[in-house]
Amino acid sequence: MQVRLDIKDLARYPFLKESQQYVGTQSESLDQFLAGSQGGLALGKAADRVNLAITFRRSKDEGEKRPEVPADDIHVKLEIFSYGLARVLVSCMKDRTLIDRLARYEARRAAQFLADEDPDKKAYVAESLGMDLNEARMPLVAYVDLVAPLRDERWRLVNRSVHSGSVLLRGDDEQREIDELLAERIRVVLLRQLPLQVPPSVCEQVRPITEHLNATYQQQMLRDLGPIDEGRYPPCISALITAVTEGKNLTHPGRFAMTAFLHTIGMSSTQIVELYCRAPDFDLQTTMYQVGHITGGGGTEYSPPSCATMQTNGICIGKNALCSRVSSPLGYYRRKKE
Repeated sequence: MQVRLDIKDLARYPFLKESQQYVGTQSESLDQFLAGSQGGLALGKAADRVNLAITFRRSKDEGEKRPEVPADDIHVKLEIFSYGLARVLVSCMKDRTLIDRLARYEARRAAQFLADEDPDKKAYVAESLGMDLNEARMPLVAYVDLVAPLRDERWRLVNRSVHSGSVLLRGDDEQREIDELLAERIRVVLLRQLPLQVPPSVCEQVRPITEHLNATYQQQMLRDLGPIDEGRYPPCISALITAVTEGKNLTHPGRFAMTAFLHTIGMSSTQIVELYCRAPDFDLQTTMYQVGHITGGGGTEYSPPSCATMQTNGICIGKNALCSRVSSPLGYYRRKKE
């Protein structure tokens, strides 16, 4: 399918190959671009973009402001550049949860534009992502892969009609389901492209911005999670804490999961180290180093593992009803707050 895309379309859907080609014709090397005045402006807009991702809510708010594309070409161009630079920033920050937030934000942003888009352009965007909007069905394997992260029961295969190797979309809600699946497809594609391999010189160049964004992100995470509340711990984390405080050694995956989880919800490194003091193999210097490494002392701040990883490592313990509705221990903790 061939459609005519103008510069504003490239700003609305900056993940399209045409947008990337446009950027390639408009700028020199990344280092040189960032050193110029236009690069500085685009970098500021990229930081704003990451900030929007940091404060992004998965559930739609009634008062949520719809995205807009600037009216003049100069600011439209900066908007296009800011998409790529936002990906550079989160890649330099090396935080998978922030990368996930950016992918979700960009998918929601694109979906809001697509909701009012010309049908041919909408079909073209979908086609570029491997989806055919003219079909009210999806191949079974593609469907299962796409809806795996979606938690709504209606997406489960047992609640769908399957015919000749394809999953049928519901007639009454067909358009809504197509829109939701397209938004999820955008998220998946964007997430698979990250993190980028960014030259160390570029990461150093943008370090003041990434440090500020990281501080903002940590503050937002603490606001989202609220005060530390042991009553909201998932059973797996409670079991690990109980084991170590009873003087038992944890496996390496268990130590990693417990440390990353407690750090993410706001517990200090000193408090985490103190939890390990009863372990038979406790060594203060070693434990401080290990905790520091997991919590970002080595330059990379690690996220808590998913439920699937916990199961693989044999530390998914005491599973209850809520566990079946979340995909990670952190998701469990958030749900218990609601």
